[in-house]
Amino acid sequence: MITASQMRERLIEKATNDGEFRQRLVDDPRTTVEAEFGVTFPENFSVTVHEESSSTAHLVLPPDGRLDEADLKGVAAASGCHGECIWVS
Repeated sequence: MITASQMRERLIEKATNDGEFRQRLVDDPRTTVEAEFGVTFPENFSVTVHEESSSTAHLVLPPDGRLDEADLKGVAAASGCHGECIWVS
């Protein structure tokens, strides 16, 4: 089973080396991530990609607890992650 960190690394590496993949990831991140890892996210789960530049940096914070236990289980089950998940909004 691939971890969230491994998924993140793989996406960044592929986007860095493959311009077409990078554009698909920016244009339609949810579909691109689902296809890359063979997962299906719940309908109410979104994936957002932020590109940094020389004048912009992004800080990604974990959820603030607004997801209840059922939501967390649904996201984990859909993404195939167990213990370590990618949390995006």
